[in-house]
Amino acid sequence: MVTPEPQPRGELRERFHRQLSELQDHTLEMTSMVDRAIERSVEALVNRDTALARVVIDEDQLVNEAGYGIHDQCVALLAQQSPMAGDLRLVISVTAIATDLERMGDHAEGIARIVVMMQDEPLVKPLVDIPLMSEKSREMMNNAVQAFVDRDTDAAFAVGRSDDEVDELYNTVYSDLISVMVTDQSTIEPATHLLWVAHNLERIADRATNIAERTVYTVTGELPQMDVSFY
Repeated sequence: MVTPEPQPRGELRERFHRQLSELQDHTLEMTSMVDRAIERSVEALVNRDTALARVVIDEDQLVNEAGYGIHDQCVALLAQQSPMAGDLRLVISVTAIATDLERMGDHAEGIARIVVMMQDEPLVKPLVDIPLMSEKSREMMNNAVQAFVDRDTDAAFAVGRSDDEVDELYNTVYSDLISVMVTDQSTIEPATHLLWVAHNLERIADRATNIAERTVYTVTGELPQMDVSFY
């Protein structure tokens, strides 16, 4: 049996960084999948398009598979390369980011399932704030992942501050829908469905903030404190 010659350290490092680059590319691809799922789920709500909602539900498995693939890559890198310090933090952060993206996909699927459940229910509140929540949450998610790829802590902190805007929109939706339910009890079920949609979007924004925190951790080695300076 011929023992293969060990690769020079420089070649190993080059290969390792190439694998890290591929890992980030796959993370960006997964982000695009989740972004499309969120966009389609809210579009299905606005247009009462149950067929589109079912597409989002069916394609959630593809998002899950993308997440599993990223996790497998991370495990392989940890096992084969034994990265240290910053590289180790990066790989660990990617596993956490993939998990948050997978959960965001679940929230999009949840919205799609609500659309199917609603069928021809009357809308008890004009769909203004909810689509705006979707737009801002998607922007936060994309900016957070790009900040991670760029190792841009300033951009990461900006994502954290944007979460306040989504929270304010959620509070507006919540108070408006509660008022509607109190005024007319026949609206309780359709209003509750819209509350569930808004809650899913608020959670997507929270998970985008998680990704922003991971960027700071990757660059500095410390998770930011959960205080007003970050949010």
